[in-house]
Amino acid sequence: MKARIPGGMNSPQNMNSMIRQAQKMQEDMAAFQEALEAKEFKASVGGGAVEITMNGKREVLGVSIKPEVVDPDDIEMLEDLIASAVNEVLSNIETESSEGMQKITGGVNLPGVF
Repeated sequence: MKARIPGGMNSPQNMNSMIRQAQKMQEDMAAFQEALEAKEFKASVGGGAVEITMNGKREVLGVSIKPEVVDPDDIEMLEDLIASAVNEVLSNIETESSEGMQKITGGVNLPGVF
């Protein structure tokens, strides 16, 4: 017994159309990834005491620390601020990445992509 795809989806025209759509989606995803990697993301915590700048490749481009939060007797607070800023900027990158991919894929979840 032959398997049949409903609605004439097995016609050559429909298959070619699906292949073109998949190629377009792949091109759009590559362009989006390239733009995301080039973009800079910033996060600031502690009322601006610590600011982290990263790119979409998740590379740290800069760290800014206000002198008043550098207290040799309270290194733990500075460590917490840095960790918080890094986590926030990574979250911002992930959010933008997910939202962009959803726009490209129409909300279809593609395992292993991003």
